[in-house]
Amino acid sequence: MAYQFYRNTTLGTSLQERLEELIQSPQITPQLALQVLLQFDKAINSALAQRVRNRVNFRGSLNTYRFCDNVWTFVLNDDKFREVTEFIKVDKVKVVACDGKNTGSNPTE
Repeated sequence: MAYQFYRNTTLGTSLQERLEELIQSPQITPQLALQVLLQFDKAINSALAQRVRNRVNFRGSLNTYRFCDNVWTFVLNDDKFREVTEFIKVDKVKVVACDGKNTGSNPTE
């Protein structure tokens, strides 16, 4: 299963809005729109896994954590993020982490 977290990004939201317009006009079927979204999920997950090499270090106070369905969720307070040349301080951040090794190749999963 390709994770669907990136559908809430600007790119994912724009894609969903345009697909909805195409369904309403009726230029495509809802099934085709779903297939496009599934392909988007697989492509964005693959691109991030293969092309992103930046590392960020962060520290903060752990507020809460949860592990459910192979997904870790952490809420941190008073965080400090450091990249090579940048330093950012934030009051609160939520980190969602998934095991990328469990993604399947079946688009209907």
